[in-house]
Amino acid sequence: MIAVPPAALEGLPAAVPVQPDADTARGWLLDELAKPAYASAQPSPIDRAAEAFVTWFSGLFDVRGSNTPPVALAIALGVVVAVLVVALLLFGVPRRNRRSSVGALFGADDRRSAGEMRRAAEAAMAAGDWSLAVLERFRALARGLDERTLVAVFPGTTASAFAAAAARTFPAEHGDLQSAAELFDGVRYADEQAVRQDALSVFALDDRLAAARPQTLEPA
Repeated sequence: MIAVPPAALEGLPAAVPVQPDADTARGWLLDELAKPAYASAQPSPIDRAAEAFVTWFSGLFDVRGSNTPPVALAIALGVVVAVLVVALLLFGVPRRNRRSSVGALFGADDRRSAGEMRRAAEAAMAAGDWSLAVLERFRALARGLDERTLVAVFPGTTASAFAAAAARTFPAEHGDLQSAAELFDGVRYADEQAVRQDALSVFALDDRLAAARPQTLEPA
Protein backbone atom coordinates (compact mmCIF):
# COMPACT_ATOMS: atom_id res chain seq x y z
CA MET A 1 0.00 0.00 0.00
CA ILE A 2 1.44 3.39 -1.04
CA ALA A 3 1.53 6.00 1.73
CA VAL A 4 0.15 9.40 0.74
CA PRO A 5 1.69 12.41 2.41
CA PRO A 6 -0.81 14.46 4.43
CA ALA A 7 -0.07 17.55 2.42
CA ALA A 8 -1.33 15.79 -0.67
CA LEU A 9 -4.80 15.36 0.81
CA GLU A 10 -5.38 19.10 1.28
CA GLY A 11 -6.38 19.65 -2.30
CA LEU A 12 -8.72 16.69 -2.58
CA PRO A 13 -12.52 17.22 -2.60
CA ALA A 14 -14.36 16.76 0.70
CA ALA A 15 -16.23 13.79 -0.75
CA VAL A 16 -13.15 11.63 -0.76
CA PRO A 17 -13.73 9.05 2.02
CA VAL A 18 -11.27 8.95 4.86
CA GLN A 19 -11.12 5.92 7.15
CA PRO A 20 -9.67 6.96 10.55
CA ASP A 21 -8.32 4.54 13.08
CA ALA A 22 -10.32 3.71 16.23
CA ASP A 23 -8.74 6.35 18.49
CA THR A 24 -9.15 9.09 15.93
CA ALA A 25 -12.81 8.18 15.30
CA ARG A 26 -13.50 8.17 19.05
CA GLY A 27 -11.92 11.61 19.37
CA TRP A 28 -14.00 12.98 16.53
CA LEU A 29 -17.18 11.60 18.08
CA LEU A 30 -16.42 13.11 21.50
CA ASP A 31 -15.61 16.46 19.92
CA GLU A 32 -18.87 16.41 17.99
CA LEU A 33 -21.02 15.48 21.01
CA ALA A 34 -19.36 18.21 23.06
CA LYS A 35 -20.86 20.91 20.81
CA PRO A 36 -23.63 23.09 22.46
CA ALA A 37 -26.29 21.87 20.05
CA TYR A 38 -25.91 18.30 21.34
CA ALA A 39 -25.64 19.34 24.99
CA SER A 40 -28.94 21.25 24.83
CA ALA A 41 -30.68 18.22 23.36
CA GLN A 42 -29.75 15.95 26.26
CA PRO A 43 -32.66 14.99 28.57
CA SER A 44 -32.78 16.82 31.91
CA PRO A 45 -32.65 14.97 35.25
CA ILE A 46 -36.43 15.45 35.51
CA ASP A 47 -36.89 13.91 32.06
CA ARG A 48 -34.77 10.93 33.08
CA ALA A 49 -36.70 10.47 36.33
CA ALA A 50 -40.05 10.65 34.54
CA GLU A 51 -38.91 8.15 31.94
CA ALA A 52 -37.67 5.79 34.65
CA PHE A 53 -40.99 6.02 36.48
CA VAL A 54 -43.02 5.34 33.34
CA THR A 55 -40.81 2.37 32.54
CA TRP A 56 -41.19 0.99 36.08
CA PHE A 57 -44.96 1.53 36.16
CA SER A 58 -45.43 -0.06 32.74
CA GLY A 59 -43.30 -3.00 33.83
CA LEU A 60 -45.72 -3.75 36.67
CA PHE A 61 -48.30 -4.82 34.11
CA ASP A 62 -45.90 -6.64 31.80
CA VAL A 63 -46.19 -10.08 33.34
CA ARG A 64 -44.16 -11.73 30.57
CA GLY A 65 -41.18 -9.40 30.96
CA SER A 66 -41.28 -9.17 34.72
CA ASN A 67 -39.82 -11.40 37.38
CA THR A 68 -42.56 -10.32 39.82
CA PRO A 69 -45.11 -13.11 40.39
CA PRO A 70 -48.76 -12.17 39.64
CA VAL A 71 -49.64 -12.78 43.29
CA ALA A 72 -47.03 -10.26 44.45
CA LEU A 73 -48.32 -7.75 41.91
CA ALA A 74 -51.87 -8.22 43.16
CA ILE A 75 -50.69 -7.69 46.74
CA ALA A 76 -48.86 -4.50 45.73
CA LEU A 77 -51.95 -3.12 44.03
CA GLY A 78 -54.02 -4.06 47.07
CA VAL A 79 -51.65 -2.10 49.29
CA VAL A 80 -52.07 0.96 47.06
CA VAL A 81 -55.86 0.70 47.28
CA ALA A 82 -55.65 0.28 51.06
CA VAL A 83 -53.53 3.42 51.37
CA LEU A 84 -56.10 5.39 49.35
CA VAL A 85 -58.93 4.11 51.55
CA VAL A 86 -57.07 5.03 54.73
CA ALA A 87 -56.36 8.51 53.35
CA LEU A 88 -60.05 8.93 52.58
CA LEU A 89 -61.02 7.88 56.09
CA LEU A 90 -58.47 10.19 57.70
CA PHE A 91 -59.00 13.27 55.57
CA GLY A 92 -62.56 12.75 54.41
CA VAL A 93 -64.03 13.59 51.06
CA PRO A 94 -62.49 16.35 48.94
CA ARG A 95 -62.57 19.82 50.38
CA ARG A 96 -64.98 21.08 47.76
CA ASN A 97 -67.66 18.68 49.06
CA ARG A 98 -66.96 19.35 52.72
CA ARG A 99 -67.41 23.07 52.41
CA SER A 100 -71.09 22.72 51.54
CA SER A 101 -71.92 21.32 55.01
CA VAL A 102 -69.65 23.45 57.20
CA GLY A 103 -71.74 25.69 59.45
CA ALA A 104 -75.06 24.12 58.42
CA LEU A 105 -77.84 23.83 60.96
CA PHE A 106 -79.29 20.59 59.68
CA GLY A 107 -78.01 17.56 57.88
CA ALA A 108 -79.53 16.80 54.50
CA ASP A 109 -81.48 13.87 56.00
CA ASP A 110 -82.69 15.59 59.18
CA ARG A 111 -86.48 15.74 58.72
CA ARG A 112 -87.46 15.99 62.39
CA SER A 113 -90.14 18.42 63.48
CA ALA A 114 -89.55 21.23 65.95
CA GLY A 115 -91.41 19.22 68.60
CA GLU A 116 -89.13 16.20 68.11
CA MET A 117 -86.05 18.39 68.39
CA ARG A 118 -87.34 20.02 71.55
CA ARG A 119 -87.88 16.61 73.12
CA ALA A 120 -84.35 15.61 72.16
CA ALA A 121 -83.05 18.83 73.74
CA GLU A 122 -84.98 18.16 76.95
CA ALA A 123 -83.61 14.63 77.13
CA ALA A 124 -80.05 15.96 76.68
CA MET A 125 -80.71 18.56 79.37
CA ALA A 126 -81.95 15.89 81.78
CA ALA A 127 -78.80 13.86 81.07
CA GLY A 128 -76.55 16.83 81.76
CA ASP A 129 -75.32 17.02 78.16
CA TRP A 130 -75.40 20.80 77.86
CA SER A 131 -73.69 20.89 74.48
CA LEU A 132 -76.20 18.56 72.85
CA ALA A 133 -79.03 20.44 74.53
CA VAL A 134 -77.79 23.69 72.96
CA LEU A 135 -77.56 22.14 69.50
CA GLU A 136 -80.96 20.47 69.56
CA ARG A 137 -82.82 23.42 71.03
CA PHE A 138 -81.32 25.91 68.58
CA ARG A 139 -82.28 23.58 65.74
CA ALA A 140 -85.78 23.36 67.23
CA LEU A 141 -85.93 27.15 67.28
CA ALA A 142 -85.01 27.33 63.60
CA ARG A 143 -87.32 24.50 62.57
CA GLY A 144 -90.18 26.05 64.57
CA LEU A 145 -89.95 29.39 62.77
CA ASP A 146 -89.70 27.54 59.47
CA GLU A 147 -92.85 25.57 60.27
CA ARG A 148 -94.60 28.85 61.00
CA THR A 149 -93.37 30.12 57.59
CA LEU A 150 -91.69 33.06 59.30
CA VAL A 151 -88.13 32.17 58.35
CA ALA A 152 -87.21 29.87 55.46
CA VAL A 153 -84.67 27.22 56.54
CA PHE A 154 -82.97 24.79 54.17
CA PRO A 155 -80.46 21.94 54.69
CA GLY A 156 -77.56 24.26 53.90
CA THR A 157 -78.74 27.21 56.01
CA THR A 158 -76.12 28.25 58.55
CA ALA A 159 -76.76 29.32 62.12
CA SER A 160 -75.65 32.88 61.44
CA ALA A 161 -77.78 33.16 58.29
CA PHE A 162 -80.81 31.92 60.21
CA ALA A 163 -80.16 34.35 63.08
CA ALA A 164 -79.90 37.28 60.66
CA ALA A 165 -83.16 36.30 58.94
CA ALA A 166 -84.98 35.74 62.25
CA ALA A 167 -83.76 39.12 63.56
CA ARG A 168 -85.54 40.85 60.67
CA THR A 169 -88.78 39.31 61.88
CA PHE A 170 -87.99 39.71 65.59
CA PRO A 171 -85.68 42.76 65.76
CA ALA A 172 -85.92 42.94 69.56
CA GLU A 173 -84.21 39.54 69.77
CA HIS A 174 -81.35 40.42 67.43
CA GLY A 175 -78.65 40.28 70.11
CA ASP A 176 -79.80 37.01 71.66
CA LEU A 177 -80.25 35.39 68.25
CA GLN A 178 -76.72 36.33 67.25
CA SER A 179 -75.30 35.08 70.56
CA ALA A 180 -77.18 31.80 70.24
CA ALA A 181 -75.90 31.32 66.67
CA GLU A 182 -72.30 31.93 67.78
CA LEU A 183 -72.81 29.47 70.65
CA PHE A 184 -74.17 26.86 68.23
CA ASP A 185 -71.20 27.27 65.86
CA GLY A 186 -68.72 27.13 68.72
CA VAL A 187 -70.19 23.91 70.10
CA ARG A 188 -70.85 22.25 66.75
CA TYR A 189 -67.76 23.21 64.76
CA ALA A 190 -65.11 24.40 67.23
CA ASP A 191 -65.52 21.62 69.83
CA GLU A 192 -66.39 24.13 72.55
CA GLN A 193 -68.17 22.80 75.62
CA ALA A 194 -71.42 24.44 76.65
CA VAL A 195 -72.44 24.92 80.26
CA ARG A 196 -75.87 24.66 81.81
CA GLN A 197 -76.48 28.39 81.58
CA ASP A 198 -75.79 28.30 77.84
CA ALA A 199 -78.47 25.66 77.36
CA LEU A 200 -80.94 27.57 79.54
CA SER A 201 -80.44 30.75 77.49
CA VAL A 202 -81.20 28.93 74.22
CA PHE A 203 -84.24 27.23 75.80
CA ALA A 204 -85.55 30.61 76.96
CA LEU A 205 -84.99 32.19 73.53
CA ASP A 206 -86.89 29.39 71.83
CA ASP A 207 -89.76 29.71 74.31
CA ARG A 208 -90.00 33.47 73.75
CA LEU A 209 -90.00 33.27 69.97
CA ALA A 210 -92.44 30.33 69.95
CA ALA A 211 -94.93 32.51 71.83
CA ALA A 212 -94.16 35.82 70.12
CA ARG A 213 -95.84 37.40 67.17
CA PRO A 214 -93.54 38.74 64.49
CA GLN A 215 -93.22 42.48 64.57
CA THR A 216 -94.02 42.74 60.85
CA LEU A 217 -97.48 41.30 61.54
CA GLU A 218 -98.30 43.43 64.56
CA PRO A 219 -100.80 46.27 64.01
CA ALA A 220 -99.28 49.74 63.69
